[in-house]
Amino acid sequence: MKKILFQAVIIISLIFTVWFALSRIDWMKIFKVEQITNKTEKKLGDLFWELYNNSGKEIKNEEAVRPLDSILTKICVSNTIDKSQVKLHLVQSDEINAFALPNRHLVINTGLILAAEDEAELAGVISHEIAHMELNHVMKKLVKEVGLSVLISMTTGSSSSEQVKEAVKLLSSSAYDRNLEKEADIKAVDYLKKSNINPVHFANFLSRLSDKEPAGIKYFSWISTHPDSKERAEYITALCNKNTEYPQPVISRQTWDTLRQYLTEKKDKIKFDE
Repeated sequence: MKKILFQAVIIISLIFTVWFALSRIDWMKIFKVEQITNKTEKKLGDLFWELYNNSGKEIKNEEAVRPLDSILTKICVSNTIDKSQVKLHLVQSDEINAFALPNRHLVINTGLILAAEDEAELAGVISHEIAHMELNHVMKKLVKEVGLSVLISMTTGSSSSEQVKEAVKLLSSSAYDRNLEKEADIKAVDYLKKSNINPVHFANFLSRLSDKEPAGIKYFSWISTHPDSKERAEYITALCNKNTEYPQPVISRQTWDTLRQYLTEKKDKIKFDE
């Protein structure tokens, strides 16, 4: 009996030793998975954005882009994020939406800006999407849903255009899982606080859009890809420092109103032209 127990202890000890040794090995480095993923991400980002922008609806007018760039710069600088790596795109679309593509492409629809009541609400959404980038949620989602081998094949031209379109659609119109969304929310609140932007505006935006959703928003909403908005608004509010005083907004109210007026006029002109 003692011999059997002794052998069992030896076997368990060997198993634990092997497991511990294997756990200390950097398999990502050995198989260069991270390098492959980084290289793939860069190619995917350019490929996805090129496909998405085929409609030619990106707005490059400095009058419209500059205020967004100011908000993005404030968030990045305040949180030591390399802003030069973020590719900001303003797209003419009534869809109330914003999303991140691989390689830090940040897409913001004009419909989202027109749905926001002030720059702080927009800053909340931007912070949330930057959080997805910084936490590597974009590639995690793609690898989980599509598979690394398929993603690599997209960059080599081995996959069909339909596969690429579906991958873009996956990022622009479907939610991350609950844990990743909450992680991005919490990180976004931290970004906002460090940027001296009141996070309660972000919570208000979530709450207001979720109230409108049952009645039916005509166009696809950012809120549709980010479920449980009421619950999220509540825990974001709980993370806010209610007694904190926040300075002047990143952009003035006049600049914000001018931006919205420009986008409204552009929207009306496009509809008229069509």
